[in-house]
Amino acid sequence: MEFTKMEAAGNDFVVFNGFKYEIKDYEKLALKACDRHFSVGADGILVCEGSDIADIKMIYYNSDGSRGEMCGNGIRCFSKYVYEEGLIDKKIFTVDTLAGIKTIWIETDNENKVKTVKVNMGKPLFRAKDVPVDLNKEKIIEETIDICGEKIVFSSLLVGVPHTVIFVDDIRNIDINELGKKIETHCIFPRKTNVNFVEVVDRDKINIYTWERGAGRTLGCGTGSCASVVIGNIIGKLNNVVNVKTEGGELEVQIGEDLEIYMKGGANRICDGVFLKLT
Repeated sequence: MEFTKMEAAGNDFVVFNGFKYEIKDYEKLALKACDRHFSVGADGILVCEGSDIADIKMIYYNSDGSRGEMCGNGIRCFSKYVYEEGLIDKKIFTVDTLAGIKTIWIETDNENKVKTVKVNMGKPLFRAKDVPVDLNKEKIIEETIDICGEKIVFSSLLVGVPHTVIFVDDIRNIDINELGKKIETHCIFPRKTNVNFVEVVDRDKINIYTWERGAGRTLGCGTGSCASVVIGNIIGKLNNVVNVKTEGGELEVQIGEDLEIYMKGGANRICDGVFLKLT
C-alpha cells in the first residue's frame, strides 16, 4: 500500500489515495501508520475519496485512531497532494469534510508545484452547547477554570473542531504537556477539547503551542491558530491579519467580515513509500 508523508508547520500526516485503495478500517490504519517507533509515524492520516457535494472528500483520523472533523494543517497537505497527484486539475476547488465544505485556493511555482494553500475555514461557533462546554453560559469568553488549584482564564469555540484558547505572558514558562492533557479531558468538555497556549508578540503576531485532542503535543495546529486569532481579535488583543508562529512553522490567519476565517500557509512533501506490513 503506497503512502506519502507530508507536513505543514510541523504537523505531520500520512496520506493515502482512497481512489486507488479500498480502506475498510480507518481507525486501525491510523493506529498502525502513525506509530513513530514501529511505522512511519505521524499526528494523523489523510485519505482522499470522491464526494457528491464537493470536488473531493478529505477523511482525517488522529494518531489515537479517533476521527477528526477537520484539520487546518492537514487540509493544506491534502490540497497540495491532490493537486500534485492530478486528482484535482484546478487551482480553486472545494473539499468535503465533516466540518463542512471548505474552499481552497492554490498558488503554484514555475514548475506547477504548490507553494501556498489558502483555505476558507468558515465562521466560528461560540455557543457553549455547540463547542460543546458544560457550563451555564451562553458563550465561553474569558471564563475561569480550576486546574489542580490553579485558576486559568480560557475561551472556547468551535472552528470545525472544539478549541480552548489561553493567553499567557511567557509561553516558555508554561507546562504545556501537563496542563494540555488535564484541560483536554476536563469534565466540562464532553467531547474533549484542543488546547492552545498563546503569547502575543504584538497585534500582528503571536506564538502558539498546541495540545491536540487525540494526538497530544503537536508542533502546529491550523484550526488552533485560527481559533486563537479569532479570540484575540474579539477581546482586543489582535488585528484582523495575524502571523502565527507555531513550534514547527508559520502561517497567516485573516479574519474577514462576519468573522469569516481565512488561513494561508505552505505544506511540504517529505517522502513517498510503500507499507510492507500493516497487520
